[in-house]
Amino acid sequence: MKHFGAKISLILLTFILLSSCNAVKRVEDDERLLTDNTILVNGEKIKEKRIYNQLYQEPNTTFLGLPLQLYFYNLAKPNPDSLFQHWLTKKPQRKERLADLLSEKQVVRLGNIYVNINEWVKETGEPPAVIDSSLAQRSADRLKAWYWNNGWFNTETGYEIIPTKKKRAKVNYFVTPKEPYIVDSITTRIASIVADSIYEAHKANSLIVPGQQYRTEDYGAERERLTSLFRNNGLYYFEQENLSFEADTINTDHKVNTAVIIQNRQATVNGTATRIPYKVHKISRVNIFPDYTFENRKDPVTDTASREGYHIYSFGKLKYRPRALTDAIFITPNSIYSDEQRSLTYNRLNQLRIFKYPNIQYMEDPADSTGTDLIANVFLTARQRYSLGFEFDISQSNIQKFGIGFGGSLLIRNVFRGAEILEISARGSIGSSKDAANDTDRFFDITEVGVDMDLTLPRIFFPVSTESFIPKYMYPFTTFSLGASTQTNIGLDKQSLTAVMNYRWLPSETLTHLLDLVNIQYVRNLNIPNYFNVYRNSYQELNDIATAENVVTNEGYFVINEYGGRNLIIPEGANAFLRDARLGEVENLTNSQVQNLNDIRERKNRLTEDNLIFASNFSYILNKKENIYDEDFSRLRVKVETAGNFLSMVSKVANLDQNEDGKYNLFGVNFSQYAKTEIDYIKHWDLGRKNIFAIRTFGGIAIPYGNSNSIPFIRSFFAGGPNDNRAWQPYSLGPGSSGGRNEFNEANMKIALSAEYRFNLFGDLNSAVFVDAGNIWNVLDVVEEEASTFTSLQDLEELAIGTGVGLRYDFDFFVLRFDVGFKTYDPARPEGSRWFRDYNLPNAVYNVGINYPF
Repeated sequence: MKHFGAKISLILLTFILLSSCNAVKRVEDDERLLTDNTILVNGEKIKEKRIYNQLYQEPNTTFLGLPLQLYFYNLAKPNPDSLFQHWLTKKPQRKERLADLLSEKQVVRLGNIYVNINEWVKETGEPPAVIDSSLAQRSADRLKAWYWNNGWFNTETGYEIIPTKKKRAKVNYFVTPKEPYIVDSITTRIASIVADSIYEAHKANSLIVPGQQYRTEDYGAERERLTSLFRNNGLYYFEQENLSFEADTINTDHKVNTAVIIQNRQATVNGTATRIPYKVHKISRVNIFPDYTFENRKDPVTDTASREGYHIYSFGKLKYRPRALTDAIFITPNSIYSDEQRSLTYNRLNQLRIFKYPNIQYMEDPADSTGTDLIANVFLTARQRYSLGFEFDISQSNIQKFGIGFGGSLLIRNVFRGAEILEISARGSIGSSKDAANDTDRFFDITEVGVDMDLTLPRIFFPVSTESFIPKYMYPFTTFSLGASTQTNIGLDKQSLTAVMNYRWLPSETLTHLLDLVNIQYVRNLNIPNYFNVYRNSYQELNDIATAENVVTNEGYFVINEYGGRNLIIPEGANAFLRDARLGEVENLTNSQVQNLNDIRERKNRLTEDNLIFASNFSYILNKKENIYDEDFSRLRVKVETAGNFLSMVSKVANLDQNEDGKYNLFGVNFSQYAKTEIDYIKHWDLGRKNIFAIRTFGGIAIPYGNSNSIPFIRSFFAGGPNDNRAWQPYSLGPGSSGGRNEFNEANMKIALSAEYRFNLFGDLNSAVFVDAGNIWNVLDVVEEEASTFTSLQDLEELAIGTGVGLRYDFDFFVLRFDVGFKTYDPARPEGSRWFRDYNLPNAVYNVGINYPF
């Protein structure tokens, strides 16, 4: 209680100190600091963000009601250069003494440092938002323009500056919109017969709709729609400036009568400027130059090829199969000119990673007397065939507290002359983990070495054509991957082999489909006798049962420790005790002890068994994020995976032998069989001024069946960590209310929910407050412990809740993140004492991460 009072006192003292900061320190006597904006529409206060965004001046940003950035700005001296000079000459001979001690140049540098520090404080902080009446008037005018652009043509606006405290004031804006105008008739004045016919054929899609309130934004969107419509229907020379709208509101009783006006295009004929009607242009010929460079542009063509009307010209020996080039070109001979075809071609060529600076040019076909035929010339400059890459990184993972990674890669382009890419990479890492049990005296107790090979084809590789349902405009790719890795000194030591055949295609700009037709993974444990050294909690629980007073067993399993107590010998004694207990050769065991021994044995068998996973999975990814700066978006990922069905069918058809548990065995391994699904949804709301609210919801379940009683460790779920529930360490939460008593707690069902409010403190330093909720459970597998299993919706009471705060520093190319999580609701504690029991700094979890958690 004493410590709690001290913490409260410290918080209150900090709050008082911050409150006492003088926000108007840099505000002149004849100025006022803007504290609030209020917009009153017909006398009523509104809160619509889109309308407040029209104001040119906003109050200083605050956190918990305090303008921290303004306080930081006020720390800077207004005239640091003159202040330093004043300080330097204030005392006699101070300058000379400093020059003797540091040298004259160093004294000058000291002054520069002082100035630079103050400039940095100014740039990082936020200057006071001093009310500017001219900006207030401009804001009122802008509000009037906003309402005009949304149909209120007779709006009246004004403002009033209202003083509050000393050197402070707020601004009230007054808006009287009056009656809005409604779109009525739409007529056309289109000079070109061709343009008029195209317009009429698509006018049902118009974004200017009669009966709706006028919005200037709708007219701008309609202009863009029509421009795109015409340019994608053959009007090569159509430009947006030739399209205009005329809105008539005179004596219309608040109606807007609209005329769509399209003039003929300007051109020069026989030296005279004139206007000529638009024509529908078609592509008569497509020429591809796959090895074009500025240096060889005038060289003669030495190799040619043709395919399906495409003509390929090479300045040297042609290095590509014709199909590899034509499949990437969406501009087709004898088709109508379309901007969309050119955009699709640019996107596809850039995706191939084979060419740089693709350039598409059109010219009128000199052989066509009508002037409607166009020749498309596609100029491609090849990237270097071979690329070497090296990487070095420092990382943190679920197992590693600290790791150093290094690797290299060789990328080979156009391997088989079909625009394929082969990438061979090798990696290695060393790390430190307190959970590894091989050598506690070594800091680096984890090592990993791996080799991977990926072959990417710019098409769907399948025995039959997939063009009918995965056309080339969906940018299809096929990737074959092989990988091998070995981990040592991480406890059990593992070797793994992977083989994947993956398809990827994009049905739209926001939608991605991923299909692993084949995903094979083989994991072999190399150091199984070390199990009880790694999983010390399991060993301790086993040892407590073996040394219980009621248990009678073989004394040869034990060694006497320095305190005279008995400990099971690892691994011989521990394994023998487990075996004899299963065979009934250990006497006087209680039912509870028998159940605990079964749990320990099952977990040991599952975590030490080799895994053979032969799976297929499909991922549906809908990402509305437009670019890396977009902070108002949503992202949905749904993944479905099944494993073991093919091997099960083969085993039955081949009539393979089953073991004593009724399981099939391939190459000495019981293959895994399960069905798994994951749903992950992320949503960001941009609240303006670098304030963002973000949520994440995740649900996953994996059900074993057939040849499996449980899910392989590498396919199971865990909870906790810097990207999950940040109040718990990785693998330390759950399952259920069991208390995370194992070193690596995992299960086959997971729910995770997170909400985070992000805001800017000053400069590139941001902060966040967050709430995380979630847990893992066992369901429909071999685990029977009530505390670990999910049996009904009532078990949702075991959702652990963590809250906390974080700091994030934006380095532009990545974000360094530091979060502190507090256990707010801990389901591992007894009922009635789960809320705020460990809500303190000694029990907090500190997380360091790269980039945002979601």
